[in-house]
Amino acid sequence: MEESKSLLKKSLDFVQGCCSPKHEMTTANDRKVICYYGSWSVYRPGLGKFDISHIDASLCTHLIYAFAGLGESGEVKILDPWNDLPDGGGKDGYRKFNALRKDNPELKTMIGMGGWNEGSSKYSSLATNETMREKFADNVVEFLKKYGFNGFDLDWEYPCQRGGSPCDKENFVQLLKTLRKRFDRESEQLVLSAAVASAEMSASKSYDIRAVCESLDFVNVMCYDLHGSWDKKTGVNAPLYPGTWETDYEKKLNVDSCIQFWLSQGAPAEKLVLGVPFYGRGFTLANASQSSGIGAPAYSGSEPGPYTREAGMLGYNEILEDIAKGWQVHFQEEQKVPYAVHGNQWVGYDDERSLKDKTDYIKKHGLGGAMAWSIETDDFLGTAGKKYPLLNVLHRELRGDGATYYTDYN
Repeated sequence: MEESKSLLKKSLDFVQGCCSPKHEMTTANDRKVICYYGSWSVYRPGLGKFDISHIDASLCTHLIYAFAGLGESGEVKILDPWNDLPDGGGKDGYRKFNALRKDNPELKTMIGMGGWNEGSSKYSSLATNETMREKFADNVVEFLKKYGFNGFDLDWEYPCQRGGSPCDKENFVQLLKTLRKRFDRESEQLVLSAAVASAEMSASKSYDIRAVCESLDFVNVMCYDLHGSWDKKTGVNAPLYPGTWETDYEKKLNVDSCIQFWLSQGAPAEKLVLGVPFYGRGFTLANASQSSGIGAPAYSGSEPGPYTREAGMLGYNEILEDIAKGWQVHFQEEQKVPYAVHGNQWVGYDDERSLKDKTDYIKKHGLGGAMAWSIETDDFLGTAGKKYPLLNVLHRELRGDGATYYTDYN
């Protein structure tokens, strides 16, 4: 009888193993939807102006306020006091941001430090010195308590690069260990995360990946800016897979290659949060009449949009306005991403359909969730239809019932 039970159990285990997805290690309750808020968007004109009151706290598990900076003495530097604080009639952004937890008690609100404009050299100097690392960790905890944040996201772009030191790789690990140790001394469980380079050629320079992941609650892998006007030919911002036409080097510049590299270096799948762009990278075509697909020659970035006002990039809200004006939309099946063309203007981006493919990828590989950079360039006003179309896809597919909708290009 016992032998029969044992055989039955083995048979059931075998069937379950065959039928279960190989990488399915996270559930809807575990998966994160990390939402970055670019606080400078309050200064955008017209329909692009974004305030904290526009944030739908129900669609995110974590909200990250971007950015604070690093001061010369290792303090957390407030970069925009008028926007962040109430002093002198300021907008009191920190308080309003953290008050969003009243709308969603399970929400975690975090402060992000760094970003591209902060550079690398001062973070390199900080990480070199043990005393400075410990002082910095104390300063971060004090800042979180003072302003009411639940956690801290470090966006050092990038260790060992942009004026950094070859020692940054190990020192970054030590910095994160110091922060983790200091956070764990607090009675309130403080969240620690980092935003990191995604592609192998950059990440391999900057990170001891296995050691970095040990100290972090989750890792925001920035799987975007994989192509842009610096390439001098068109390419989509964040393709999910490589194209058959690409060179060996280019075949590493896609989401799948980036995530698989991180996994191969020992990153736990459940800690990796796949970063997706709520904006596109744009180009001005060199000769639109001869070539306007992916890989077409381009001599500069696209013209600036009315809200983001930056050559070479367009927010999704701006792209939707352009499509309504007659831009021709195409969907690249191999790479699972759309691009749009009008005259000599070209933009590669993500939409509802491509994000559905990426959420399927997240679930297939048991990743920790998705990160949105950044929510203020979604269609947050719903001018083209439903509010927050991109963010709603992430929330529904990763946290909700999984019902599907997307643009049909046929």
